[in-house]
Amino acid sequence: MNHRQRPEDTAQALRWLQDFARSRLAVAGLLVLLGVLLLAITAPWVTPQNPYDLMQLDVLDARLPPGSPQGGGLYTYWLGTDGQGRDLYSAIVYGLRISLLVGLGSALIAACTGTLLGLVAAQAGGPIDALLMRLVDLLLSFPTILMALMILAYVGKGVGNVVLTLVLLEWAYYARTARGQALVESQRGYVDAARGLGLGRWRILIGHILPNCLPPLLVIAALQVARAITLEATLSFLGLGVPITEPSLGLLIANGYQYLLSNEYWISLFPGLALLITIVAINLVGDQLREVLNPRAQR
Repeated sequence: MNHRQRPEDTAQALRWLQDFARSRLAVAGLLVLLGVLLLAITAPWVTPQNPYDLMQLDVLDARLPPGSPQGGGLYTYWLGTDGQGRDLYSAIVYGLRISLLVGLGSALIAACTGTLLGLVAAQAGGPIDALLMRLVDLLLSFPTILMALMILAYVGKGVGNVVLTLVLLEWAYYARTARGQALVESQRGYVDAARGLGLGRWRILIGHILPNCLPPLLVIAALQVARAITLEATLSFLGLGVPITEPSLGLLIANGYQYLLSNEYWISLFPGLALLITIVAINLVGDQLREVLNPRAQR
């Protein structure tokens, strides 16, 4: 019977779900995260305004406090407006789409790339393994934000460039973990049994070793999504992230920074709260996954 089809695997997955559900904070974080994702996906239908359509903006509505009515009386600015007259609630929901796209996209691509390279290093060994691991050590030795600033200063702004930059900086975490886990799993009895059945080494690597490397990689992926969103927000706040035509939460916070001294706090406050809630929800889920999937981390 194939290792991935054993009944014990299904039972183990159910135990993981039960262990995850024991943490009320993690469950709450998961529900909040699902709500944020749903809100971002349905942005055109749950917001009263497209904040990036200039035809829908009115400069006379700029910097209105929360609860102010729209000039034409069509709707109420429940979170106020920013310096350009955009409905802040609509801008936050659309900004969530960019932030989540960058975070999830970069984490997915980095996970696939790093896992593949880590497995290749573990399987090949010798000079290839040494070269890849030295490259990983080099990448992990530099401050991430500094390297991101240097790369984006060269390639320029843009969602695609931000995703590419984060992938270049994040794949090393997955590669190191995948290599170490693959070396441990290669000494297991089921691998010897697969070799005895005459299976090729790449079939063993992909069909048997890789599934057992996934739990720690999933934990890293969950935490890296939060890290990527934070980095993107920081880069956008500094003016080197996404362009002003596709503002994320970081740009929304930066746009309101200049108005803080004039007591127009809401322009930065509400995007900052949205970013904080999203990051905390992802970290709660990631921390619980780490405890569930890694017995040594369990309290």
